[in-house]
Amino acid sequence: MSSKNTRDDALPSWGNELWLSRRQRRFIGTVAVIAVAGFLVTWVVTLTPWPSAMAIRAVFEKGGDDTAAEMDRYVTDAPLTEHLAVPVGGDADDDAAMTFDVFSPDDGGDDPLPTIVWVHGGAWISGDSANVDPYLRILAAEGYTTVGLNYTLGPEGTYPTAVHELNDALTTLEADAEEYRIDPDRIVIAGDSAGAQLASQMATLSTNPDYARLMGIDPALDADQVVGVVLNCGVYDLAAMSELTGIGAWGFKIALWGYTGSQDWSQQSSGATMSTIDFVTSDFPATYISGGNGDALTWIQSLPMEARLDDLGVDVTSLFWPADHEPALPHEYQFHLDFDEAQAALVETLDFLEGVTG
Repeated sequence: MSSKNTRDDALPSWGNELWLSRRQRRFIGTVAVIAVAGFLVTWVVTLTPWPSAMAIRAVFEKGGDDTAAEMDRYVTDAPLTEHLAVPVGGDADDDAAMTFDVFSPDDGGDDPLPTIVWVHGGAWISGDSANVDPYLRILAAEGYTTVGLNYTLGPEGTYPTAVHELNDALTTLEADAEEYRIDPDRIVIAGDSAGAQLASQMATLSTNPDYARLMGIDPALDADQVVGVVLNCGVYDLAAMSELTGIGAWGFKIALWGYTGSQDWSQQSSGATMSTIDFVTSDFPATYISGGNGDALTWIQSLPMEARLDDLGVDVTSLFWPADHEPALPHEYQFHLDFDEAQAALVETLDFLEGVTG
């Protein structure tokens, strides 16, 4: 009985060895290509934050859109007057102009209202005022004018570009206060995550002349115009950020590289001047500060900032949760209004706003 030869059996010994050699060469070639590609990718990401920053931005933008949609379910039917994508400086033909959104109650009146100016988060490299617009609509329905500010993100713009832009936006808001029902003497500066860091900077500029001189900025608002600050899940100490480890830490470090333009941000003037915990004074406005127990930033940023403000004698309202609280509340928990804890934070925020603006 004859048997059918396989391909290897059909080849002479020297042919079989040649075939195996070619297969090995193809394998080695593939491995070499992968290794070279890996080396090139690694080399590129050590030279520039752009590829990693864009990947992080894509993830954050998806999360921001999802969270905004979640908040939309809680926006009431109260009629509001809305001004969307208003250019800073009023130049509607300037495509490069920064913009802001304004919401106020549509109650037939035109009297100025206490005003909440909100700086959105997104790790300084992503996000948009649209991500917080639902929350601002919720607050506006309670009798406030609310404003969501945009600013140039990193890496497209590097620090302190955003700080100057936000100051310019505050100048525009003050100049156009009557048009938007803004009470320029009852302004609360608020923010979440990176936006909380920026909000703390704007308040520090208005209340610490030495800091304003250091930044080379003439503050748009005087200290007595800023009656309160809302800081949710923010960053106030860049040195502490440099000590983080893990994938989350990698993301923050890439974001700060993209935003500051330097890998050594913790040792540069950018890291120093962004660390508002070192520049706040006893003149800092009354503050509401909060963070979730499942957010690492709560333990190394928000709680130390609360302690610093309290030591200075600043009027501080805080909302934190025990370390073992369940469910563990994530970064930006206050926007997840399906959580009872987020609803509690909203009530606390409204109580704070009434207290400082009433």
